[in-house]
Amino acid sequence: MPKRPNILFVMADQMAPAFLPIHGHKLVKAPNIERLAARGVVFESAYCASPLCAPSRFSMMAGRLPSGIGAWDNAADFAADVPTFAHYLRDAGYRTALSGKMHFCGADQLHGFEERLTTDIYPADYSWTPDWEHPEVRPSWYHNMLSVVQAGPCRRSNQLDFDEEVVYAARRYLFDHARGTDERPFCLVVSMTHPHDPYAIPTEYWERYREAEIDLPTLATSPDPADPHWRRLRHVSAADEYEVTETHVRRARRAYYGAISYVDDQLGALVKALGDCGLGENTLVLFTADHGDMLGERGLWYKMTWHENAARVPLVMALPGDLSPRRVTHSVSTIDLLPTLAEIARDGRAGSYAAPVDGRSLLPHLSGTGGHDEVLGEYSSAIASESRAPRARAAAKSW
Repeated sequence: MPKRPNILFVMADQMAPAFLPIHGHKLVKAPNIERLAARGVVFESAYCASPLCAPSRFSMMAGRLPSGIGAWDNAADFAADVPTFAHYLRDAGYRTALSGKMHFCGADQLHGFEERLTTDIYPADYSWTPDWEHPEVRPSWYHNMLSVVQAGPCRRSNQLDFDEEVVYAARRYLFDHARGTDERPFCLVVSMTHPHDPYAIPTEYWERYREAEIDLPTLATSPDPADPHWRRLRHVSAADEYEVTETHVRRARRAYYGAISYVDDQLGALVKALGDCGLGENTLVLFTADHGDMLGERGLWYKMTWHENAARVPLVMALPGDLSPRRVTHSVSTIDLLPTLAEIARDGRAGSYAAPVDGRSLLPHLSGTGGHDEVLGEYSSAIASESRAPRARAAAKSW
């Protein structure tokens, strides 16, 4: 690893790697992700620490499991005294900036970043706090199956408006850095909202796919409909209130595939900006997501389950002239990113941390010298009403 490379950390929202060509999908078009993977390290077995937006992101930032930082759900407070990888990078002399979504809840909207280039798209207050005293009442603010039955092409959406601003601001940051006088390396996090539902995408991306070619889920329903967690997830998404046809499923997946292509185009624009600025040779490009999407498998949509489509994430890292292209089959977690980035900022040295860290560095995996092969995860939201257990915990060597 060269001395103190810049870091471009690109993050998608709700992107399941099973639908990416770098992981074997035959239909989805994502050439920029493929190019990044061809020159970098692809983690074939990477998982989030919790299959829900805010807990996953808080854990990723802090390098800790959700229970260690109180990341229970999408309205949990992310305490300002929790050290994040942005804090450690700043301490090591990096500029740190965030463009886009991170779903921080609470007064602190920086968490170690020197600046935010955009606002967030989700509320920072606690209005999404679930009422566990009445689990039978479906939260009115939670998305329902209209995302599926109304899937299709659109002219505009708030997510498109947001992501275009996010990428524009990030590209401008790169150009400003190149023509500026600040000699510090930078860590720029660019976090988009696609391909998160609703499953709606402009015609340009919708027409990249033909509906007859769209693959269907391998399992149309749960092998065990008595599973209380499966029933709970069906309840919170109002799955039984809508008739979901095969056409609905194909159209939702078609829009999702189009959204992946949209994210891919944005990644291409960011990498091109790096090259245009003369920064491409000394910038580590990291591409990942907060969690996946069931996309109809087992009759489930969205996330909040430890099934493969929801819990597994893409993870690719590329740095020209340093990281030899390879595939890592060891199981790793997004909480491993904090110690990895901290060690990169420290010129490969482990160093100490201001608070406990559950993640483990991926540098051995990147250099091909070994590394751990284990993932731990916790989940506490949408638990079944039949069980008042405070959390579910999962561990696996290979999922």
